[in-house]
Amino acid sequence: MNLLFTKMHGLGNDFVVIDAINQAVDLSPEQVRFIADRHRGVGCDQLLLVERSESPDVDFRYRIFNADGGEVGQCGNGARCFARFVVDRCLTDKREISVETASGVIRPRIEDDGRVTVDMGAPRFAPADIPFEAEVEAARYTLALDDTTLEIGAVSMGNPHAVIRVDDVDTAPVAEWGPRVEGHRRFPERANVGFVQPLSRRQIRLRVFERGSGETQACGTGACAAAVVAHRWGLVDDEVAVDLLGGRLLIRWAGGDAPVFMTGPAETVFEGSIRL
Repeated sequence: MNLLFTKMHGLGNDFVVIDAINQAVDLSPEQVRFIADRHRGVGCDQLLLVERSESPDVDFRYRIFNADGGEVGQCGNGARCFARFVVDRCLTDKREISVETASGVIRPRIEDDGRVTVDMGAPRFAPADIPFEAEVEAARYTLALDDTTLEIGAVSMGNPHAVIRVDDVDTAPVAEWGPRVEGHRRFPERANVGFVQPLSRRQIRLRVFERGSGETQACGTGACAAAVVAHRWGLVDDEVAVDLLGGRLLIRWAGGDAPVFMTGPAETVFEGSIRL
């Protein structure tokens, strides 16, 4: 089977995007891992499937697979690439679309400058919704590792996140703590792990160890989670610039049940086909 694909990225967080509307696609986890392999396949952090929605009120359906072959509920940088893909491929003539994901409906919008703004929905803090094992909801939790105890914020942005404040992201133990927090028993579905360094009320730095992918150049839901947790901790204002390894995202959240808005770029790199 030859499968047509488009390689895209959002601030270096890279994707293989596959049109499953105009070609038959049925991928196994092994095939996803092969496509994502940077030595033997195309190479990507996540694979995105563009599908028709089964709901008449929604424009598209969006499925996300991590590089390890596992399907997940949400991906912020992927959502921006998804929006650019369906517009650039003339699958829609709308500038704002509604997209069904495993975690709910999101609404990306193409801005006049080419960037994409995504309504990511309201963050969820209840432990059962993340999911995270805790008796009561709290803004801060302690998380015990074998040799240290961390203070974290926990939130779902359609996928589970742990956020850790650090003094300097350049020296943060991302490679050491990332996988240990990702697979911690208190996160039954594993977690994306953000290491956040506040710079001012309107700017933070961030590195993210993504569930199923390892550290990536950028993570859209991770940027949302970090901004939301920093806001809850009283460290930042409603609008904050999040500087990741791959570049900057703008995140807006008014608090409470308000939705989180993320604005950033999405770029096409090349198109091709791969034999499976």
